[in-house]
Amino acid sequence: MNTRITSEQIAFYNENGFLVLKDFLTPEEVEELRAAVTAAVVQMGKQKVAGAGNQALVEGETYYDKVFVQRLNLWKINPTVKKYFLNEALGEMLCRLTGARGMRVWHDQTLQKQPWANPTAWHLDNPYWSFHSRQAISIWIALDDATLQNGCLYYLPGSHKLARFDNVDIGQNMDALFQHYPEFRNIEPEAAVMKAGDAGLHNGLTAHAAGPNMTPRWRRAMTCAYMPEGATFNGVQNILSKEQVARLQIGDLLNDESQNPLIWPKQ
Repeated sequence: MNTRITSEQIAFYNENGFLVLKDFLTPEEVEELRAAVTAAVVQMGKQKVAGAGNQALVEGETYYDKVFVQRLNLWKINPTVKKYFLNEALGEMLCRLTGARGMRVWHDQTLQKQPWANPTAWHLDNPYWSFHSRQAISIWIALDDATLQNGCLYYLPGSHKLARFDNVDIGQNMDALFQHYPEFRNIEPEAAVMKAGDAGLHNGLTAHAAGPNMTPRWRRAMTCAYMPEGATFNGVQNILSKEQVARLQIGDLLNDESQNPLIWPKQ
């Protein structure tokens, strides 16, 4: 895992709200992570969230379920996934990019576009989550080549500077987000074509989307969302269990090591 970044890359991320890192994983690491993700998905069956979490999230037959196969918190059940996404050097890199004093896991997830999968509409990530922060960040690692044909990511550069915490569900209208943010309509999107092992990083308020998979092959990715140390509960359940939410009040610190482990700095 190549976590070295330059001052120029940090500046690019802060200006544009995203950064693509070529050759983030070696071919051997890609193979190891891909096998671990495959095993975890098989173990979970139709259940979307592993371990203690929102067990109401189950794969169905909706439009959203045909956007991608989605399984969350694989780190809780697979030691190889945990090794990659709770990596101390990765946490340090994320803090350098965002300026956060520390970084916790929010949740990981594999996002796998099946052959002929639906497109992913424009959306923001952080408003879905149980905390609000302009330092939230996600890493998106390509496990297969992500191309214009099979549903690579697109980013709207600079949208993180304009975004609030208004959002939409990922539905059939690609431009539904622009009802809340008409100023996004004139931003030229940047396609993030990646080879397997490349990684994209984006701010939790950067607008992003993905095209359909127009091929008979899978487009698999493994991602993880990170929460800056000191973030507090905003009242949104997201992946938290009913029991976890019942113990929280708005404004409480989200620092449960079993749910959101601190990966940098180490305790």
